[in-house]
Order: sequence, then structure tokens, then C-alpha cells
Amino acid sequence: MSLPLDNKLDNSYAALPPAFYTRLMPTPLPAPYLVAYSDDAAQLIGLDAAQAAAGLDVWIGNAVPQGATPLAAVYSGHQFGVWAGQLGDGRAILLGDIATPHGPMELQWKGAGQTPYSRMGDGRAVLRSSIREFLCSEAMAALGIPTSRALALAGSDQGVMRETVETAAVVVRMAPSFVRFGSFEHWYYRKQPEQLKILADYVLARFFPALQAEAQPYAALLREVTQRTARLMAQWQSVGFMHGVMNTDNMSILGLTLDYGPFGFMESFDPGHICNHTDQQGRYSYANQPQIGHWNCYALAQALMPLIDDVPLAQAALDSYQPTFAAEMDRLLHAKLGLSQIPEHADADRKLFDAMFEVMEANGADFTLFFRNLSQLQRDDAGAGSAVRDLFIDRAAFDGWTQQYRVRLQHEAASDTARSAAMNRVNPKYVLRNYLAQVAIEKAQNKDFSEIERLLSVLRHPYDEQPEHAAYAALPPDWASHLEVSCSS
Repeated sequence: MSLPLDNKLDNSYAALPPAFYTRLMPTPLPAPYLVAYSDDAAQLIGLDAAQAAAGLDVWIGNAVPQGATPLAAVYSGHQFGVWAGQLGDGRAILLGDIATPHGPMELQWKGAGQTPYSRMGDGRAVLRSSIREFLCSEAMAALGIPTSRALALAGSDQGVMRETVETAAVVVRMAPSFVRFGSFEHWYYRKQPEQLKILADYVLARFFPALQAEAQPYAALLREVTQRTARLMAQWQSVGFMHGVMNTDNMSILGLTLDYGPFGFMESFDPGHICNHTDQQGRYSYANQPQIGHWNCYALAQALMPLIDDVPLAQAALDSYQPTFAAEMDRLLHAKLGLSQIPEHADADRKLFDAMFEVMEANGADFTLFFRNLSQLQRDDAGAGSAVRDLFIDRAAFDGWTQQYRVRLQHEAASDTARSAAMNRVNPKYVLRNYLAQVAIEKAQNKDFSEIERLLSVLRHPYDEQPEHAAYAALPPDWASHLEVSCSS
């Protein structure tokens, strides 16, 4: 019986020298069952929904498609700002890559067993965290934010020990590449510049061929990655997304959101919010994400210095981070408020944005609902916009800000109706709130996967009204405030 992906997979990474990886097979799991499958992700690699059931043994790692050359990659990294040395794919195994009209797409098992890089880990993932990664990967893609994708999620009742005994699961995730900042750090700190050059040349040739013609291609690579990272940080901030573990081994060389662990979406607005219970110092708080992105680019620059060999050139590449982030953040905030970027209003607009965040923070306004409901406010009707006003305890403070906002709207040519529609195209109504994921997890632990399917359906269209699913856009219930998410998965 043929399997999905039989004889369709290449593996460009396997063409690198053996020191870059270890070839190995996944470790089978007993009595697998399909938990979820993303039609949208499947279409990217030419699969249809009918192949979901036929592919169960592949999705769980019990069968390997013909022509696949599975491997686990080695890399290193800084974890919470501290050099951690060699890490690697401790529970991830690369099947290979498949050609698509939009370029190559790698497929990777996450949770398919131990590898030589597992250290003291068991190489497994649990159903709880796998559901979160599956749903958020697809939710972020629907939001238009660069991300790895999730093709399938399969489970097994085999026990896995975390704080308690949980059940095992495997996510099949996809990305053009899973090369990380830490992949370059590995060879730099091992003082192996030849290997470093091989990796950089591989990335340039495969993903940035135009940069090869530049006078300083490695500095150009650093500049490209720095700018991609800066734009990604702005996109995260604009939807209130918090990654939780921005270690250099979790940073994509392509500027993708990678390695979903203790992530979260901002609810009651607090710039200092820490979504990762393990991060007691708050290194990866919402407010810190942009500067940590910059810090990580410096770590990458250090790793590339044997190739760049020009400190001012590397610094110039890094110096592009702040203006890129600022420009993208400014563009996104103008769009979220339905405003045009008018040069003569630039300074006043920045003050308007700052005042907005101050009143949001002082009142703990819900991030997603604030921006979504702001579209109902009208330029000349002070009575409109009650839904957004109701998010504020200090109504006078909110009214004071909206007075400034309405004055600014007088300089916009668009009608209230057109502006509202434009704002709703960039301000999602639906995001993966922690409590929504928790409800789906608890049902799935009882073999009811219907909530995962329903959530996936809702999150595929985050900007649509979907009145039949309005409950998924409501303020979180009181019990949700007690949810904690940590690095344990």
C-alpha cells in the first residue's frame, strides 16, 4: 500500500556533511489515532483531505515514506541569554523537503522519539502542547504572520512523564527551512569556520540566491535576516502575540515564527506581561520582545564574523534593525487605527499611539477586542463605539483619548464605513486565547477532538465576523486567569 509522500521527498539538508546531522528513524508509538489535520497546510504540498486517514502511520512516525532520508540536525544556542552549548533536534526529525510552486517545504516530525541531541529528554511531545502548537501554527498563518505550519497531529495513549503522566503526540510541521540562528552559533563556538561557511553558502544558495551577487554576501545575509526578524517582531506586537522562549535556537533564519511552546496572546493589556511561567525574570515579556529580537541578531552577527570579517559592515547590517522595526510598527499601527501615514502628522500620530497604549494599560483593556471594536467608533458621532468604551473602567480617560482620535480622523478622506471595513481587515476578531486552547485540550484528553476541529475552522478566518462563533471572541472567563503555561511540554 502506498503512503502519502512516497517518492516525493528530497532532502537538501542531507547533502551537507555528516557533521551537520544524524540520520535515524522515528521511534514507533502504539495504537495511533488522528487528532487533527490541516487542509490548508496539506494543499501547500499537494495533498488532499482524503489522504489524512491513509497517512496516519506517517503522521505518527510509524511509517517512513519511500525516498525519505530522516535526520536530526545539530545546533547550539543561547537560552535565556546564557550560552547553553550544543543542543539540536532533541525530539524533532526531518523527513525531507517537497517541491511546491512556492519553493521547497520541509516536513518534520516533532515528538517522534529520542535523537542523539535529546540530552536527558525522552524525545517525545505530549498531547497538551502538541494541540497548542498545531492550532497556533495555523492561526498565525491565517493572521498573515510568517510561521511554520502544522500539517497533522496524531496521538497515542503511551504515557509520557512531565509534571504528571500525560499521553504522547506527534505534530508534523512544515517550513521552507528549520535552520536557526543557533545553527550558525554551533560552528562559531566550535571554532569550525569551514563548516560555518558551508552552512552560510547553503542558506544563501537555497533561499537568498540574489544575495550571492553582492560584494559582501555574508553581510548581506545578516542584513536580510536582521530585517526579517525586525518585521516579524513588529507583527507579533501588532496582534499581541508573545512567543515565550525567544532563545537563539528558536529563531528562524528565514524570519518565521518557530517552535511554539509557552506562547500567549495578550488579553488584559500589560506591556510587562510574561506568558511563560518559567521565565521568572521576564526576559521574554511582551515589551521586551523587540529588543530581544535585536539581541538575537547580535548573537547571529557574532557567529558570522569569521565570514564577514568586517566589524563596521556587520554593525551596519545590525543597525538596520531599529528603523525596520519602527517603520513596520508605524505602518501596522496606522492600519489598525484606520489612519493614513501622512508625513506632517507623524509626530502627533506617535503621541496618539503612546496615549492609546497608556490608557489601555491603565484600564487593562482587552487587546484584541479594543482594536476590533475601535472600528465601530465614528468620526462625528460621539455616541458610537460603546462596545470599545465598555472595555474601560475610567471612561473619562478613554473619552479624552477618543477626542484626540476623532480630531485626527478629520484629516482622513475615507468614510466611517470604509475605514471600519479596512480596520476589520487588519484587526482580528478571533485569536487563540489560552482558555480556548485549554477547553480543546481537556476535551481531546477524553478523545473528543471536535473542539480542535471547530477552533481550527474559526481561526482560519480570524478577520471575518462569523456571528455563529461570536462566543469565541468574548472576554475570557474568570477561571482563565489561573492558567499557566511553562517550558514543560
